[in-house]
Amino acid sequence: MDSCDECQFVYDELPARDIAGTLRDRAGRYRAELSVLDPATAGTRPEPEVWSVLEYACHVRDVLLVQRERTLLALVEDNPDFPRMYREERAELAGYENQGLSALHSQVGMASELLATVFDGLSVQQLARPCLYNFPARSQRDVTWLGRHTVHELVHHLADIRSVSERVRA
Repeated sequence: MDSCDECQFVYDELPARDIAGTLRDRAGRYRAELSVLDPATAGTRPEPEVWSVLEYACHVRDVLLVQRERTLLALVEDNPDFPRMYREERAELAGYENQGLSALHSQVGMASELLATVFDGLSVQQLARPCLYNFPARSQRDVTWLGRHTVHELVHHLADIRSVSERVRA
């Protein structure tokens, strides 16, 4: 996975030195988007199999936190093999549908800042550290790819949030 046809994100177009700043920028866009949403409809799914705005925002927050831990692990272990995130199970077990929209404004920013801070200080050698990533298929990646993939998640799911928000309002 080095590009996304849905959101047009191309991994190699994001220089490694820009990962931290892009994480912060994208988190700011989430805060802006979430701040104008109606809390009464944020938990509404437009279709049973499509997540609500609230669920997408919780997922993004958790992706940022999980990716931070994966990045740190890749910096201290040789070629770690990351477990799945269990996205669907996590949404139910963590009670995404019951979380407050207003709290997510700051949580997404906090989680993004925690990960961005790690990427701020990485050397070329650290960015090249290998890891085994299990999505979409198990493959050898490096810390740079991990950062780019996280930015892709932010880009992609912001588009999802906008789409779901429009569908729920319609």
